[in-house]
Amino acid sequence: MTKKDLKLYVIAGEASGDLHASNLMKAMKAENDAIDFRCWGGDKMAEQGGFLVKHIKELAFMGFLEVIANLRTILKNIKYCKADILDYKPDALILIDYPGFNLRIAEWAKKNGILVIYYISPQVWAWKQSRVHKIKKSVDSMYVILPFEEEFYAKFDFPVNYMGHPLVDAIEQYRKNAISEETFRAENKLDNRPIIALLPGSRKQEVRVKLPIMLAATQNLGEYQIVVAGAPSLSPNFYSDVLSFRDVAHTQVIFDQTYDVLSFSEAAIVTSGTATLETALLGIPEVVCYKGSELSYQIAKRLIKIPYISLVNLILMKETVKELIQSECNAENIRKHLALILKGGVGRSKMLLDFDLLKKNLGEGGASAKIAHAMLKTIQDRRSS
Repeated sequence: MTKKDLKLYVIAGEASGDLHASNLMKAMKAENDAIDFRCWGGDKMAEQGGFLVKHIKELAFMGFLEVIANLRTILKNIKYCKADILDYKPDALILIDYPGFNLRIAEWAKKNGILVIYYISPQVWAWKQSRVHKIKKSVDSMYVILPFEEEFYAKFDFPVNYMGHPLVDAIEQYRKNAISEETFRAENKLDNRPIIALLPGSRKQEVRVKLPIMLAATQNLGEYQIVVAGAPSLSPNFYSDVLSFRDVAHTQVIFDQTYDVLSFSEAAIVTSGTATLETALLGIPEVVCYKGSELSYQIAKRLIKIPYISLVNLILMKETVKELIQSECNAENIRKHLALILKGGVGRSKMLLDFDLLKKNLGEGGASAKIAHAMLKTIQDRRSS
């Protein structure tokens, strides 16, 4: 693309969105270094030169009840975002997942003549399929990252772009620059015992609920070290408060090294979400957990139209990783299924073979660069018209 000054407004509301947006921004800058990014996002987007209007720490509300409780804040953020976009006058608005917020902004932006590009589709195939009609009216161009989403949108006569999953590139880039296990253990004062990784999520609410259950499941595994992958949006003091209620002499929280924590682990216990896919692409056997408020769960159960909650199982369309949901998400069940995937466990080799198939399904790589190129062409075409 011919170098021109471009102003792009990018909105991500969660940690996974911050990761994907930052990789997209990096790929865009490699093609055109005259782009100004104004963002709602996290530290990774800021590292790529984005000016942060709001940090994801202020934006991540999970579950029906939490959204209702914070509705005034959410509506205030939407109003502020609209005013900020108008003041900035971007060449395009790039929305990353985060549908409750971003679809409202998309509808408004379209009416105001702003080019709307959506990257990482809301999970409309899981529930609220009626949102597709709003997407068709509000979004000029959609880029999806799951192979089955093209076919889903085709049913609604809405063409979307699938160019592979950007996590394939992120994992490959990590492997090229990864430190050795010896260095990782030395820097984090870990001994030689094998590691079990705990990924309880990135929001305070979900960590408070799930981390104690994960800790209870691993409490008597003294032959292992238990390492919690700390979310960058949460403080060490927060984890100390959660951990203080348990006998956690063999537990450590490590921040900003999630891929290292996973890579050097024998197995992991993971909260449902993007982390389930990251764990699988790193080749680490896992047990997947979900537990929310009972009311939120009962509402979701009646609305969700998919057989699985983890991306691994959804992409492969079979239960490769065990999903422990709501009442099943307890220490006894986690411990039982964890034992099956530790070294010597009967389910370990089969799961690893399925992970190889998963990688093939997600494409050859280069997704971020391909998507960046296509988006920039769309923006240039709009400016030229």
